[in-house]
Amino acid sequence: MNKKRNTILFMLAGTVVNVLLMILFFLLLLALYARYLIPSLPESTASWFLLFIFIASIVLSFLVYRRIVNIIAKKIDMDKYFDPIFGNRRPPPKKP
Repeated sequence: MNKKRNTILFMLAGTVVNVLLMILFFLLLLALYARYLIPSLPESTASWFLLFIFIASIVLSFLVYRRIVNIIAKKIDMDKYFDPIFGNRRPPPKKP
């Protein structure tokens, strides 16, 4: 496989993993909310908590996804297998 195809597959797989993590965190936080907070909170706060759960699931999925990408970046040489997305990197400075 060439670098462009590797980059496209990596981005697609990363997007799928990030969305799945978000759904997983949303369902987990929703279950915790339903189990522990619904009985003790008034009904008027339900919509605010759902919004908070949604935002928290996005933030948590981003943090976990970022950690996964950092682990992958430490194990493999990204420049060797993937093409730069936003243009070429600057060449390293020449030593005198």
